[in-house]
Amino acid sequence: MMFKLDKKDFDHFLKDLLETHDLFAPVQLAEGVSVFKKIDNPGEVSLSQLVPQKSAKEVFFPQSEVMFRYQIAGNQGPTVSEQKIERERILLGARPCDIEAIAIIEKVFVGEDYTDVYFLEKRKKTTIITLSCNHPLTTCFCSSTGGSPFRREGSDLFLIDLGESYLVELLTEKGLIFSKNRFFKEVDPNDLTLVKELEEKAFEKVGYAIPVEGIEKRLDLMTESFFWDRSHEKCIGCGVCTFLCPTCHCFDITDEAVNLKGERVRNWDSCLFPTYSLETSGHNPRPTGRERTRQRLMHKFNYYPKIFGRVACVGCGRCIIYCPVQFDIREAIRYASSKRGEGLEGKFR
Repeated sequence: MMFKLDKKDFDHFLKDLLETHDLFAPVQLAEGVSVFKKIDNPGEVSLSQLVPQKSAKEVFFPQSEVMFRYQIAGNQGPTVSEQKIERERILLGARPCDIEAIAIIEKVFVGEDYTDVYFLEKRKKTTIITLSCNHPLTTCFCSSTGGSPFRREGSDLFLIDLGESYLVELLTEKGLIFSKNRFFKEVDPNDLTLVKELEEKAFEKVGYAIPVEGIEKRLDLMTESFFWDRSHEKCIGCGVCTFLCPTCHCFDITDEAVNLKGERVRNWDSCLFPTYSLETSGHNPRPTGRERTRQRLMHKFNYYPKIFGRVACVGCGRCIIYCPVQFDIREAIRYASSKRGEGLEGKFR
């Protein structure tokens, strides 16, 4: 089902959503960083930045999250869980790559053997309104990882920017609830022609082919490759790539207590940090940057696809844009896909 939403009505559309939902959208902070956060008024929403620095995963898996609070009272230690979400939520304005990433994380957090109630509760209560990616950046490579600038999967509503208006596609039962929205208008046949043109042009811009099919098998042969010696020399272990990555999901859990009160907190962590794999005995199975760089790439392109059947990368390009030493993950993938990395060794000097 399709409708048209004029941009002059967009703020009013958002005001209506705020009446019934908690609304999460891209916001430009004072220091110039774009993040997804809960908004209070439509004026906060910023849809101009194609790839916000921080991804939409934080709506479901916050960087720092209180799991429960507790207080010691005599021989008792009652806890109060923080998992319950009281109000329905909407995630607005995320691009297709970020929505695909949420599905990748969901396979880890919600499975047959384990269910993370904190993630699941947020996911069940959230309607996703995705915005098409009309003008991909040169660092985007979603088509190489199985995605597309106009990928609809995972979205409940899909917005396509037509210039003066948005084409709105209602894709799921959650999306169809909005079919009677007072701001939705009939679609003009010319709009559908424009959508097709925009989609074709966007896909052409991400035509940078990176061979990922079967990469997990090739990486099996590279465990002791000299490639890891070369590649890790460039990495400074800052963790920017993992904290901005929409599919990275490593975390640590700590108890923070004062006197008889405390809370258990889950915080993002990174496999690039020296203490991440440090054992209580003092032994660290990943003692140098070589092993930690290898772990990050192996997780995304070897371990995850072996378990779930696809790579844990959506080609958003954040790790390329914001890496302070210009490590390009595309070159690493190309190296792994090449015959003995012929001609590519110098890329990682």
